[in-house]
Amino acid sequence: MFSDYIYKLSSAEYTDRIILIDVDHVAEITDYTDAFVAHGFEIITYKDDLQFRVDYENLWKSKTGKLAIITGLEKYIPYDIQALAKVFRFSKSDLFPRINPAILKNMGAVDYDLISEAYQNDYEMRKTVNESREFLETKVYEKSNVGAFLTDRVQKLIETAQNSVSYREWFAISQKKALLDVLAIEYGVQVDMSVINLLFRDYIMNQYGKLSSVLDRESPVLVCKVMEFMHEHSKRFVVVVMDGMSEFDWNILSSSFDGIHYEAAAAFAMIPTVTSVSRQCLLSNKYPSQLLSPWSQSKEKQEFIDCARAMGFSEKQISYQRGYDADFGSLIRCGAVIITDIDEMVHGQKQGRIGMFNDVGIMAKQKKLVDMTRRFLAAGFDVYITADHGNTTRRGMGKLMSTGVETETKSRCMLVLRDFADKDSIKGRYGMLEFPKTYLPKEYDYLICDVGDSFDVKGEDVMSHGGISIDECVVPFIKIKAVENNG
Repeated sequence: MFSDYIYKLSSAEYTDRIILIDVDHVAEITDYTDAFVAHGFEIITYKDDLQFRVDYENLWKSKTGKLAIITGLEKYIPYDIQALAKVFRFSKSDLFPRINPAILKNMGAVDYDLISEAYQNDYEMRKTVNESREFLETKVYEKSNVGAFLTDRVQKLIETAQNSVSYREWFAISQKKALLDVLAIEYGVQVDMSVINLLFRDYIMNQYGKLSSVLDRESPVLVCKVMEFMHEHSKRFVVVVMDGMSEFDWNILSSSFDGIHYEAAAAFAMIPTVTSVSRQCLLSNKYPSQLLSPWSQSKEKQEFIDCARAMGFSEKQISYQRGYDADFGSLIRCGAVIITDIDEMVHGQKQGRIGMFNDVGIMAKQKKLVDMTRRFLAAGFDVYITADHGNTTRRGMGKLMSTGVETETKSRCMLVLRDFADKDSIKGRYGMLEFPKTYLPKEYDYLICDVGDSFDVKGEDVMSHGGISIDECVVPFIKIKAVENNG
């Protein structure tokens, strides 16, 4: 893997303090720090001298542990910090000197894994553009090579999932799974990650209710903490809520963000993963049980405005808008933009995951999201891009006839029941799970379909959301700072 390749190149195995000067910000699109973590390093993302000295200076100068600083060429690191470490400065062309630099310009995370493996077994100089392209076509992206790569990586990801106990590990698994899913669709390779969804289901059923007490400096953890997180980290911000965007979708959309410096994190959607519940929680800083109207979106704008006002923003500093033409004046300090393209694609999708790959690919080429982001950054806003829930593929079990007592959630994956005496018969008939009420209104009972199932036409494969698969529950949380993108 690329992470092993860069670990070896850096000679980190011979030191316990290393500074990685990432000239091209490769860390933004790859997980190359994984190998460092596996070898016992704690990763420190360097932001500035003051923050480092407050948080890490004593630890850095001690003899304790193994530490790796990740930084860019533009960041100043004082001599006394550098003097205690091995410094490894690298660019894309430094990593692959036998390949033409122009070919490396727009590589994604999986490209690095594939290229690093092929590169280590190929010793020819391929400095011209044509020679480098031939190398990619005949060695790197040849279907059998991609298939072998996917088989190996899926198995390793399953092994990781079998030993995963923390939310951070599941965030990382979701992001890696998305990369592999995109590659599999792009090259027509079948992969089976159902085991990962079953393991994730068990994690959600047992641990999801405990996440409300978790504090994380990199992520809100739950989408109902997004507003609080942004308020703590930015004085002036816009949150762009991409309705229904999964990690799979962001992996495609992010290809259009070349030249924008961002940090990619993740968060858990609220369950059930339907818009009325999870998006309102995201915009209100509330749990589902606290919402004015959890099963409809009629109060969404009011929830957002009330939340912003409670955080100290005045009416003139708050704005809630929809669509890519959203524009905020100089007085605005807290803005929200709702984009529904992906959710509409999901509900109208006839070609499954390959259809989403093609449709979201067109979105990326249109650059509406990135152009809007650049506009907000230029106006001085920090921009946060996230989603209320993701989406996944399912097979219908048959449409459920109304019991007369369920609440309308617009989900074909969860039943919300009140005063229903015979819920056990539904659980048994459809293999449904009784979902814990931890964050939900207590006057109801909640039955949720097992992963991969839905109340759609029997035997029909559909794209949908509302359940507890990893693709629905873990959503991107992208942090883009104005100060880091405005020169």
